[in-house]
Amino acid sequence: MRCGPDAASAIGYLAALSAGHAVILLEAAADPAQVLERYDPRYVVSGRDVEVREDAAPAALHPSLRVLLSTSGSTGSPKLVRLTEENLLSNAAAIVEYLALDGGERAIASLPIPYSYGLSVLHSHLLAGASIAFTEHSVIRPEFWEDARRHAATSFAGVPYAYAMLERIGMRDMELPALRTLTQAGGRMDPQMALRFAADRPLTVMYGQTEAAPRIAYLPAQRLAQKPGSIGIAIPGGELSVVEGELVYRGPNVMLGYAESRADLARGDDQLGVLSTGDLGHVDDDGFFFVTGRAKRIAKVFGQRINLDEIEAAIDGPAGAVAGEDLIDVFAERADATDARALAARFRLPPRALRLHPVERLPVKASGKVDYGALVDG
Repeated sequence: MRCGPDAASAIGYLAALSAGHAVILLEAAADPAQVLERYDPRYVVSGRDVEVREDAAPAALHPSLRVLLSTSGSTGSPKLVRLTEENLLSNAAAIVEYLALDGGERAIASLPIPYSYGLSVLHSHLLAGASIAFTEHSVIRPEFWEDARRHAATSFAGVPYAYAMLERIGMRDMELPALRTLTQAGGRMDPQMALRFAADRPLTVMYGQTEAAPRIAYLPAQRLAQKPGSIGIAIPGGELSVVEGELVYRGPNVMLGYAESRADLARGDDQLGVLSTGDLGHVDDDGFFFVTGRAKRIAKVFGQRINLDEIEAAIDGPAGAVAGEDLIDVFAERADATDARALAARFRLPPRALRLHPVERLPVKASGKVDYGALVDG
């Protein structure tokens, strides 16, 4: 199912779940070709249009499987995260609890439904008996905030890049009398920026991964000033720890596992409630966690999960991609054969988020793998 930022997409998604289907969610702009080829779904839904694929064979599905999210929703990556109803409901219930959501809340839809953060906003508000106000406008457009005022939105959810843009356009000075709560996830937010926004309204900084449906930890708004840069504590019902320098999460919201083909949709629970996050970090004496780096080849840039290996695969010739904060540096032996702007557009990134560097030869380790540390140090 390809979802736009609209009520029709949300209703279609909920209707598909209600009818007992397992749903693959992709952003409206994503290319679904690889997903269609690998998973051969019976129905393809785009907005109000439904295509019935008569030649699709009956699929063997795990009985608990309900939602499949791309590991990179903006590109339509065929690698999917397999989520159950328990994963989704337990996570939504935890969010309802720590944000104290009730029927009086109304979120303004600022994030795509196939993006796990956006999906969690939808789930948690509906579980709380609250509502969602949809708008077709970008968060940096005046019309978005006019819609927020008109619908009396009480909360806004954004990634760090969105908050950076909102600071530039003066959102903090806007008259938004109903807006009383801010949340942030999708990557590290500058602590000083977080404090500036928190000076006007409570801001809850959150941490998660699609593999955890998605929320893992949150920093209570009242602790933001005392714990700048922290991802906070584990969500209700979950447990977070540091194992050999890596953050490891346990909870009922952990996915069944990944899928890379139709046959994987019948697989059982590969994770058994345990998720090695791929993030390096530590915990302080008060039990608050901090992320210090990445152990895996997945980066969050401008709120998007980007597979660095996919970027390398899109380049003609040997290449190495290294992510910084809202920036990806690509080192390529045949850089002249790559259009940097086109590459950024392919992954739905702003042009300035991707820098291309020509190199005569990539540094490699004894194993023959790219030495990414040498690229960074160089």
